[in-house]
Amino acid sequence: MRSGTAAAAIGAGATVVVIAAALIQSAGDDPVLNAALSVSVPAKYQDLIEEAGNTCPAISPNLLAALITQESGFNPKAKSPAGARGIAQFMPSTWDNGGGIDANGDGKAKIMDPKDAIPSAGKHLCDLADAVKDVPGNKQDNILAAYNAGAGAVIHYKGVPPYKETQNYVRSINALAGQSKKGGKPGTTVTAQQGVAAANAAQKMIGTPYSWGGGGSSGPSTGTCCSPRGISGAETNGFDCSGLTLYAFQKVGITLPRTAAAQYAASEPVKPGDLQIGDLVFYGSSASSIHHVGIYIGGGYMIDAPRPGTKVRFSPLDSMRDLYGVARPVHSSTKEI
Repeated sequence: MRSGTAAAAIGAGATVVVIAAALIQSAGDDPVLNAALSVSVPAKYQDLIEEAGNTCPAISPNLLAALITQESGFNPKAKSPAGARGIAQFMPSTWDNGGGIDANGDGKAKIMDPKDAIPSAGKHLCDLADAVKDVPGNKQDNILAAYNAGAGAVIHYKGVPPYKETQNYVRSINALAGQSKKGGKPGTTVTAQQGVAAANAAQKMIGTPYSWGGGGSSGPSTGTCCSPRGISGAETNGFDCSGLTLYAFQKVGITLPRTAAAQYAASEPVKPGDLQIGDLVFYGSSASSIHHVGIYIGGGYMIDAPRPGTKVRFSPLDSMRDLYGVARPVHSSTKEI
């Protein structure tokens, strides 16, 4: 199937892509780069990130920018189901117990004000760096894990705790912080031709059963146990969502990480007006909580492996309510992260 006929083949309407575009929020909104920062940062927050990222030697502007990208996508009004608030996603208890500072000097430390929250995040990272300085292992990993799970957990486990969310969090931020100064992660994003070829490879798998943990670079495979609802993929030969995308891009010579969250970290955010066939569509409330990925094919549709009990299929982008963003894989993402 050629790129111009993908949407027509399934009768997709243009209205769906308009709806999806309104939902897409990422750190790519109004990005500006300078010589010191290699992570995309909205212009109005750039100076704050530069200054706060140099609060202590243990952190950097790039690390702080990656952390805030992960936490909120630079959304100052962000609120998590767990109660975290603001651009740096502080828990109110942490903020009220010394985490929050009145950085702009207006007489009050406000958790929802980026002028207070970003410097507070820099200070909090430095405080955490001091708290876990004697913990063995990678220092940056331990600092990030402490921001997510608390310094006590890092000290108790003598390193990054064995929590899946925290481990994904650390991997994703490290990947984001390692971006190149050319506005992307090391290497270049896939071409339009490669994107179409990957979408075509995925299309050949239409009808393949969903298998939790199934699929890889070689094609469908039996999966593992178990999905959040307790459904095992061990008896089903097929794909889960990220297994399908890994397979499709391997067919055009591009190796993606295995999980959806890691695939987002290894890709470059795409603005709504710049979507092209083959871009990856991600779902979740934050970069660290991404739980689903599909391959954009135009007209507001994607190819994906939706969930246990379904098969690889065409799905509208608004088939899930928590569309997080769209990103384009990068050539040099050739290893698990």
